[in-house]
Amino acid sequence: MDEEDDPVIEEIPVYLSKTLAENLYVLQYPVKSSASTFDDGQVVNCCVKPVNQQVKVDYALNTASKNYDAFKGEQFAIAADGKEKDRQQKPSFRSGTMDKQSFLSSKPIEDVNRYMVCVLQDREIHATPVRGIVSMRQVFSYFDKQDKRTKAEQKAEQDADADEEELKQVTVKFARTENEKVRKAREKSFNYISKMESEEPWCESFWHTKKSTTAELERHKLFCSSASRVDGAESALNVGTTEYLDMLISKEKTDRNIDSMLPSRVVCMHKLKQMNLVDQIKVILKDAKVLTFQQIMELLPDRTLPADKVLRSLPLAGVLIRGNWVVQSEIIYPEGSVSSTNGVPAEQMCKARDYILFRFTQCDKLERHQLAFITQLPSEEIREILCSVAKLNTSDRTWSLLLPPNEDFSANEQEISDRQNAFWTARADKFNEMEKSTKRVRKKSSRLSESKYDVKMSNG
Repeated sequence: MDEEDDPVIEEIPVYLSKTLAENLYVLQYPVKSSASTFDDGQVVNCCVKPVNQQVKVDYALNTASKNYDAFKGEQFAIAADGKEKDRQQKPSFRSGTMDKQSFLSSKPIEDVNRYMVCVLQDREIHATPVRGIVSMRQVFSYFDKQDKRTKAEQKAEQDADADEEELKQVTVKFARTENEKVRKAREKSFNYISKMESEEPWCESFWHTKKSTTAELERHKLFCSSASRVDGAESALNVGTTEYLDMLISKEKTDRNIDSMLPSRVVCMHKLKQMNLVDQIKVILKDAKVLTFQQIMELLPDRTLPADKVLRSLPLAGVLIRGNWVVQSEIIYPEGSVSSTNGVPAEQMCKARDYILFRFTQCDKLERHQLAFITQLPSEEIREILCSVAKLNTSDRTWSLLLPPNEDFSANEQEISDRQNAFWTARADKFNEMEKSTKRVRKKSSRLSESKYDVKMSNG
């Protein structure tokens, strides 16, 4: 859309107020309709748990209303507190009838750093960050008290009927010593969080109606004072577009949220852009397995990079196989790691993979059983290596590279091609020695088996 077709109608200044930033909470009532509110409701009790950010509010019921069932209200009160009230316990309904309804909070959102309360007045917006957002839902704790009292009465009757005390088997459990990782996992469990919430005592608090003087004074704190504007508080918003977006959206938290949704070993594009060029090439080659140079240029986040710069960085992350680029073995099998199938050390896996890549520079097709014999690795590990660079030909059960040879790149980039060929030539003697030593071991084992067979025949 052209900017002339979408003109700016009005500019409204935005001010940031931090006076209530540490104490501002938003109470939501998701089960109440917009018409049925508690703006004029009478609060008879209000408690908070500051650490766990829990709120409990009791609203009075109009027991004189024609819609109120007095008989049912008395039945609920008796069910909750019993006919004979216990002085040691706080009654749910002091008046002997259900005269209130209780609401308890829960956290719908843990991270509230992106939420603010804004006030529009005199063509200005004043924004205040919130400390927490809680959802208020009605609770029926008096039913729980009725169940507990019923079970306690039944247990007392059973104990009174029992003539002798029965012997019961007791199981003793000893607490295990836990490390830091286990302790953090336990502290994130539902049982631990529920226990901490229940152990924190309720703190009685005062409830001020919205028309009270105290509430009016608190609402004035939502506005940014003139002194704060003069001191330069508004200058914090005079930043560029990119810096403003970075302030609104934390890159670290965004990457963590995206990474939690992606499969393992998959890097999001936002995180890829923040890497240097060599690391970007490593990630691309590792995920795509075999690529041409043109495909690498198209997959890089910054497609305006000059080809010469990319060519200088490619040998630091990959190797050239017949005109196509493959990631280095040390990147797939870093030092100290093991294979996913049989736990073969990274050093042996890198040697075997480099040998297989070297063989692909010499011929078009390879057989898995021959590679397993020369590298002395299990067949499963050889298959794992082959799947990272090659595909299986079902007709003759051989393996060939995922992409055909790219002769055009070798011809156009003669210097880097010669450098890569020199790299493989320098390692050719090592790979040839590997093949010869394997053949000598095979011949020696064959002679030993033949000599054992001759001994058995002579003894027979």
